[in-house]
Amino acid sequence: MEAQGQTPTPAAASTGRPAEADAQLYLHPQTLARLGSLELRAKMIVEGVMSGAHRSPYQGYSVEFAQHRPYVPGDDIRHLDWKVFGRTDKLHLKQYQQETNLDLVVLVDSSGSMRYGSRSFQEASGAGDKLGPHGLAAWTKFDHATAVAAALAYICLRQGDRVGLVVYADEVRRWVKPSSAPGTWRQIVGALSTSPIDRPTDLGRVVDQVLGKLTNRCLMVIVSDLFEDAERIRQALARVKFRGHDAVLVELLDRQEREFDLSDEAPFVGLEGEPAQRVDPRAVREAYLAALHEHLDKVEQAARGFGFDWMSLSTHDWLGPPLSAFLARREAALKRMKSR
Repeated sequence: MEAQGQTPTPAAASTGRPAEADAQLYLHPQTLARLGSLELRAKMIVEGVMSGAHRSPYQGYSVEFAQHRPYVPGDDIRHLDWKVFGRTDKLHLKQYQQETNLDLVVLVDSSGSMRYGSRSFQEASGAGDKLGPHGLAAWTKFDHATAVAAALAYICLRQGDRVGLVVYADEVRRWVKPSSAPGTWRQIVGALSTSPIDRPTDLGRVVDQVLGKLTNRCLMVIVSDLFEDAERIRQALARVKFRGHDAVLVELLDRQEREFDLSDEAPFVGLEGEPAQRVDPRAVREAYLAALHEHLDKVEQAARGFGFDWMSLSTHDWLGPPLSAFLARREAALKRMKSR
């Protein structure tokens, strides 16, 4: 819901901007500086076929030693460990862990509620443009989600990983197949900057569609305001877990949605087809905040219950500090797991 008069209205259809917005628009130099030295790794053992920075579940003859196994007639004798033979008088082969790439797939919510924003686009983007790629003078939740997707794609492509994109509402609307080819990042940002922001949300249906497209296990990052029934979100995450994927939920809200510090009675217009209602914000603020926190707590508990990570972002905060801090915590946790 948005209060009339609280957010800038869409500009005319012709804004003079190219169809594909400048990719740099979504990565402010301050954000790039903070993210440049970090890596993004999955908690799970990932599948893949190319050499990279992530451990594969498949044992082969490459890169990093894993264990020995007894020799069986027909094995390649090049992998015999003669030192072990000298000590034990028994033939053993060396087995290795392959190093493979992580497939990152970022799912960005483009439903109608993601159009909301109470901060100016010019201020939030650090750019000279007063209007965003969608002709809005407000920095919307979708703009911030696009910045998150661009930043994560930038990090992963720099370290040689494959990155894909899903823009969704009640179904998959744009699909960029995971790739590490040159131009992938610009393709991702181009898809985001030209996607409509409307229609209701159906994460469960979208997850089923995405799982049908994936051939490797991957890290799925879902960026959304999570304005959907908590139980339906939990069921969608259960299917992600069952298929062996890792996931991060990025809960993204505008400051006005978090604080609801409005004072004037005004018509509130639903952004996903709901009828307008005249509301006194002061009369409903306490109940609204209680309902919001209860909902988000349920979704967070569901995510963490499946072993997935959770990150909370505000459209009024610079992306660099919270995202870099989150990735640093995730990296530290993975190192602790490996040292056990």
